[in-house]
Amino acid sequence: MFTRSFVLPSIAALALTAAACGTSANGTSSTAPATPAKTAYPLTISNCGQKVTFKEPPKRVLILNGTSVAEVESFVVLGLQRHVLANAQSYGVSDDPAMVAAIKAMPTGGLKMNKNFEVPAEQVLAAKPDLVVSYWSGGFDPKKGLATRGQLAAAGINTLVNPVNCAFGKPEASPAEKRAYANVSIASSQEFIRLLGQIFDVQHKAAQVAGDLRRRLDAVRARTAGRPPKKVLIAYPGMSMMNANGLPAVWTGRVADEVVEAAGGTNSFGGQPSEAVSSINKEQLAAAQVDVLVVGAFQPSENPAEQARKLFAEYPQWKASRTGTYTTVADGVFLGPLNAVAAEKLAKVVQPGA
Repeated sequence: MFTRSFVLPSIAALALTAAACGTSANGTSSTAPATPAKTAYPLTISNCGQKVTFKEPPKRVLILNGTSVAEVESFVVLGLQRHVLANAQSYGVSDDPAMVAAIKAMPTGGLKMNKNFEVPAEQVLAAKPDLVVSYWSGGFDPKKGLATRGQLAAAGINTLVNPVNCAFGKPEASPAEKRAYANVSIASSQEFIRLLGQIFDVQHKAAQVAGDLRRRLDAVRARTAGRPPKKVLIAYPGMSMMNANGLPAVWTGRVADEVVEAAGGTNSFGGQPSEAVSSINKEQLAAAQVDVLVVGAFQPSENPAEQARKLFAEYPQWKASRTGTYTTVADGVFLGPLNAVAAEKLAKVVQPGA
């Protein structure tokens, strides 16, 4: 999903088990059973250092914005929409066209964002959910006008942070949580699916979905293996507000890098944290090696073909500009369940015929 160094308008973890189980890299209790069993309630998990107990599958879930779609899309791929009371996450386009309609069909509960593009505390409490889901720990920051996990617990409301992001927005994050956040990857997207599978007692469905995503990625990697990698630049013109220089947001970070690598390429700005999107300047763009331009779509009104033409004209030194080689991507290079879809899509242009 998006770097949280910036707050955007609404628009992409580790599997946890009972608290008695072992400790994973981010300090949460986890196991990875070969054959998932039915969830035994009450289920207690450790989430970002807090114990959370579910007496039954949640029935009134409120999904906070967090400028993410990773969480709501995970609910969709697991068929958990009926459990959602109100969803604040959305994105205008998707690498899976059916996802836009599926999210749009979910209830919003009349939620209205505050100046931080998040749901204020009073609205969350008034909605009376039984579970509030946040992309990051900062989704419960009172300094942003948001309800704390303690406040919600006092009201009988459970809370859940996507575990890979425990350290994000949590000043007192543990070393394990910091490591997990630094090592976010495609696997994190699949692990959050398995976590929801356990909480909602749809573990077999979660294992099936996560396994399918993994197999699809492996299939793309197998097709592109052994071919000289192409240099791939991912640029979101519609997110120029994220760049201090007003340039298209250039997407990097481990999830995006892994998607590009699966497709047979290397990210032109690979190896940098996603926060680098804020500081990349025109000189760096001009000097970048770009065999394939990937135009990131943000709003349905955008014209990726026209945006590609403008970038080619502005940076004629790119090889992609000379060959006119580009493709598009939307939410599949963010944290979330569509990484395999994006890799399949990019591979067709990055490694034609693979």
